[in-house]
Amino acid sequence: MKNLLQSAFEKRAPLFDVTDAYRVVNGVADGFPGLTIDKFGNRYQMQFFGPELLTNKSEIVEAVVAQFNPVCIVVKERLSSSGRSLENAPMEVVVGTREDAVGVVSEGKAKFHVDLMDTVNPGLFLDMRHVRLEVENRFREMSGAFPAHPGLRFLNLFSYTCSFSVHARLGGAAVATNADISGKILDKGRENYALNGLDLRPGEFFRGNAIEYVRWAKKKGLRFDGIVLDPPSFARFKGFNFNVREHLMPLVAECAELLNLNGFFMVSSNYSEFNLSAFSRNVLAAVASVHPQARTAWQKSQDIDFVGSGSTKDSCLVATMVEV
Repeated sequence: MKNLLQSAFEKRAPLFDVTDAYRVVNGVADGFPGLTIDKFGNRYQMQFFGPELLTNKSEIVEAVVAQFNPVCIVVKERLSSSGRSLENAPMEVVVGTREDAVGVVSEGKAKFHVDLMDTVNPGLFLDMRHVRLEVENRFREMSGAFPAHPGLRFLNLFSYTCSFSVHARLGGAAVATNADISGKILDKGRENYALNGLDLRPGEFFRGNAIEYVRWAKKKGLRFDGIVLDPPSFARFKGFNFNVREHLMPLVAECAELLNLNGFFMVSSNYSEFNLSAFSRNVLAAVASVHPQARTAWQKSQDIDFVGSGSTKDSCLVATMVEV
């Protein structure tokens, strides 16, 4: 067990100078079927997505303690006794205390609050790290290329804790607008702004349906130099049920109307039934319906710490970047 853990850890070596938050174990691809282990600074999150290693939980915890000497380990069981996936998973602190589950992690020049016991998601989605860093770099490059620009603007839809926007602001965006239905989540975004020394600017936080914001922004004639659209597979708001299969591509086309020339648009989804190539083609077609000159900059899945990405339903991502 210790040798497997050491081998998995060494695969992540290219990330050591980039961040202290990454996936150490990604299931069967690392020799741990049904298990993921995420590192958030000196805190670790173990998630069991299947029954294969549940009986070895104590042994795995001991191996993590011996290897990393963590201040905290939180275990989450994401599968019910009947085999059904659980969104409200049982959570247990097996090393440290509830207070130890809270901390700060670094990602490039950015810092983010995390709380491994808050919900299933501790406040930062690790599989989007490489895209967040690119968003920051793109705004840095645009700031240098267009110094006379009145103010670069970024739109972050389904923004969660606003990590994309922190990177955009650090890269030089004048305004980074976050749209999310949860006021609690947006408050965490404000805390992340403060943690990074970013002032709060008018128009940066919108509590509500992302689709509502897009339509309001169109009426107001707002335009953005970068847009990120990273929706959940399903969401409910004021009687409206968002389904990524049905509603995503029409929303992509609507968002494209808000995009400035020379801007970029990143669209992603963790919905396991999407095929990366088809997804990328469909996004490009939706954007090209508004900007005929649109081109695909890249299509990709999860970063190197998600070894074997796409081989299981709990480790899947399709993402594409379109430039206009």
